Amino acid sequence: MTKKICHITSVHPRYDGRIFRKMCVSLANNGYDVTLLVIDNKPDEVKDGVHIIPIDKQFKNSFDRIFNSWKFLYKKALEINADIYHLHDPELIQLGTKLKQKGKKVIFDSHEDYVLSILQKNWLPQFSRTLVQKMYAKYEKKKLAKFDGIIGVTPQLMTHLKTINDNIVMITNYPLLENVKKKDSSGFTLCFAGGITPNWSHESIIKAVNKFEGAVRYNLMGNIDDRYKEKLQMLEGFKYVNLIGTVSYHDVLEYYGASSLGIALHKYMPMVYDNEGSLGNTKIFEMMMSELPVICTDFTLWTEIIEKNQTGKCINPHSVQEIYDAIAFFINNKDVANQYGKNGRKIVEQEYNWSTQEKKLLDYYAKL
Repeated sequence: MTKKICHITSVHPRYDGRIFRKMCVSLANNGYDVTLLVIDNKPDEVKDGVHIIPIDKQFKNSFDRIFNSWKFLYKKALEINADIYHLHDPELIQLGTKLKQKGKKVIFDSHEDYVLSILQKNWLPQFSRTLVQKMYAKYEKKKLAKFDGIIGVTPQLMTHLKTINDNIVMITNYPLLENVKKKDSSGFTLCFAGGITPNWSHESIIKAVNKFEGAVRYNLMGNIDDRYKEKLQMLEGFKYVNLIGTVSYHDVLEYYGASSLGIALHKYMPMVYDNEGSLGNTKIFEMMMSELPVICTDFTLWTEIIEKNQTGKCINPHSVQEIYDAIAFFINNKDVANQYGKNGRKIVEQEYNWSTQEKKLLDYYAKL
């Protein structure tokens, strides 16, 4: 009998890379009956073997969503009557608790260390964050201990999750392996794709780009709020920035194929374990898949991959001079840049791609 699976998210878009494109499609391709329950106002559809069911609900703010989203998803989740429920957001832990009370199997997918990330939530008043963090940590430990399993994305997160539940597995967010067409482009172009926030050192990068006086351009793809956009526009070097906006994943790879260098300089922060770093983000792997040499933060985890395999340079994200020097190195050493790009593609093909994680996902589901 075919097992029925229901993935649920209250935050992520229906075609989310990890949830839909990787997990749901992989399960559907391997004989599972998969439904994805999302919150949006788009129509019900079946795509790539996955039945996507929307709940049309607008929330007033983050507090409203966090405390109430599960209530709107619960009835539909029960109607789906799945064998396994796979939850992707911390505000859905209460939904999982209710489903467990109905005798359902429930697993939680921890996309990041939510206990640590609370300290970075700007919508929470600064004075309240430590208290909220402590309260959430107790809540998470109590509730997730009763779930049938937990999935994590980084080694550090797994250490934390082991204290909560015995049935855990690390499934890293490596990219789906795709061929990226390389295009010749005039000039030297850096590229970044993702949420455009202060966490990714864009101000320092733009200041470094400005020093090249037009010889380097910076392609920025992703969503940006108006306040941060205005802050970047105040910088002298912004005239060398192409602010492209949000584009499809296919278009991201098109831009990567036409770029000279990928750059991913996340600041040292508690949510990425300070200078250790996290493997929960796909950026550096997608850049390497696109045969781009990479400039990235000198996190311990990233340095072990990047420098060991000679695919780029790892630097201090807070140093404009180090950013400038790294860009200049690749401009002045085109043969090295080309070889680093080839090295990156090779290791992604061999190890850092979704197929290695898909096997772990299927093995995990088979034991539930």
